Amino acid sequence: MSMQFDVRGRDGLARSGTVTIGGESFATPCPVEMGEVFPSLSVLGHANVPLSADLEFVTQYFVQPEGGPALVHPLQGGGESGGCALVANWHTALANPRKYVDYLSSLRERVAPDAAWYAPASALPSNACLLACTGFDLFDFTAVDLMAARGLFCTPEGVFPAAEIEEGACRCAGCESGDLRLHNRLALLAECATVRRFIARGQVRELMEMRCRMDANAVSVMRFIDQEYHMAEAAAPIVRSVRMLANSSESMYRPEIKRFADRVVDRYAPPRSDVVVLLPCAARKPYSASQSHQKYIATVAGRAHEVIITSPIGVVPRELEAVYPAGHYDVPVTGYWDREECAFLSEILVRYLKAHPYGRVIAHLEGGALAVAEMAAKECGIELERTCTAHPTSPASLRSLDEALAGERSMRPPPIAGMLAWQFGETVATKGMQVKGKPGRQAVFKGKTILFNIDAGTGLYKPTFEGWEYLSGYRVEIDNFVPHGDVLAPGVIGADPRVRPGDEVLVVGPAAMATGRAMMGAAEMTRSHRGVAVKVRKVKSTERQP
Repeated sequence: MSMQFDVRGRDGLARSGTVTIGGESFATPCPVEMGEVFPSLSVLGHANVPLSADLEFVTQYFVQPEGGPALVHPLQGGGESGGCALVANWHTALANPRKYVDYLSSLRERVAPDAAWYAPASALPSNACLLACTGFDLFDFTAVDLMAARGLFCTPEGVFPAAEIEEGACRCAGCESGDLRLHNRLALLAECATVRRFIARGQVRELMEMRCRMDANAVSVMRFIDQEYHMAEAAAPIVRSVRMLANSSESMYRPEIKRFADRVVDRYAPPRSDVVVLLPCAARKPYSASQSHQKYIATVAGRAHEVIITSPIGVVPRELEAVYPAGHYDVPVTGYWDREECAFLSEILVRYLKAHPYGRVIAHLEGGALAVAEMAAKECGIELERTCTAHPTSPASLRSLDEALAGERSMRPPPIAGMLAWQFGETVATKGMQVKGKPGRQAVFKGKTILFNIDAGTGLYKPTFEGWEYLSGYRVEIDNFVPHGDVLAPGVIGADPRVRPGDEVLVVGPAAMATGRAMMGAAEMTRSHRGVAVKVRKVKSTERQP
């Protein structure tokens, strides 16, 4: 029976898509009766090669079947574009989190990025989210059927003896009819539907942080993936359409958080000011929309550079406050930052102050944020000036801040240069550029020419063709054709390796150029043979007319 797989959406390593089997389509990730799809699996031999086997063993015994999915191993790639890649014995990796991530990293380099990943005999309602979050698309019912044979009741929270489950705890068709096998299957199907919903929302990481709490190995896998930053960051989108819920300690180590901090340190160019004021965050985003920050802005009055200290992001220059994730996160507010949190945030502030030295550092902070600033100042050998005599918004504290800035020259540089440096990693000559327009419909002009539209939802700059003339990177190269709609992966012949899902890019080719947003990262769009690589906004033909 033929199979065709198409990726429709991405959220980090997780994907949602459609698998078409014999004319019938299923939304992925999902379990299917794989024995019916690939009958050869029931008689497949030489597939039980351990994941830990060495190359000589794999080479000798790993045999590709005919008429079935492509067998893959961390030491041997496979999986055709749009087809299925079966990772035998993946259920054994669940017991060794470090190896799980090592194997995963190796497989991602070998398997076609647009092939469906199938983990046989692995999926349970309690681990389906983990499997999907690490890139698996297809499962079977083997694991839940085995649990039913053992009299075990499957739930997203774990596996329990059926005798312990109270009557009425589940109202599914299996429980109503006393069919444990049916219940376990329906529970897996329901959990996969939940995972798909969270992928579509861009919040599968939040679901994973919640689901993994009942399994120490799952927590470890998530933490090891965050440590495998190169792999995790390459798949992490630049922006999301929903708020980032930073509700656990693991949120600090999300790749989006580290990427934002790295760009603030390595790319961002602060305005020419010898004075910086460190300010507390606010529940309302962007911060400048809050009453507290309106008071800070009025008091500072352009006499210093404003930098917000916040958890879990660390350091947010005022110019970047609307950019994801700085302008799009929620965090539990208790007024208490533990030692791990303070150490994590102070390390970011240390890097920032060393990369961008100031003559004066004023801390208009209290509580945990002040502790972070004090730790960073000590590490950098900086004398910290404190201006809070009570709450930061109290008249006395604001008066103290005003007095500390007395005599400093007022400067209100536009945010353009810092934002362009952060987003595109380039120093742009912005003389003559101005931000104009009403809130929500702003753009960067030079004279009467629009260079960059400002996305009100993400804070990103969207270059026009004229704006791209000021930038040299973030190009996607295409073959000799004029796009009529979005650019598909088969037409891409090269891409700036810095491109990530959600980045603004310029599509260039012999016959046309186009502006748009990347739907894949650079590595995926250059290796894939299916799917939308760039969602195009405008196209301009560059063909010479006869």
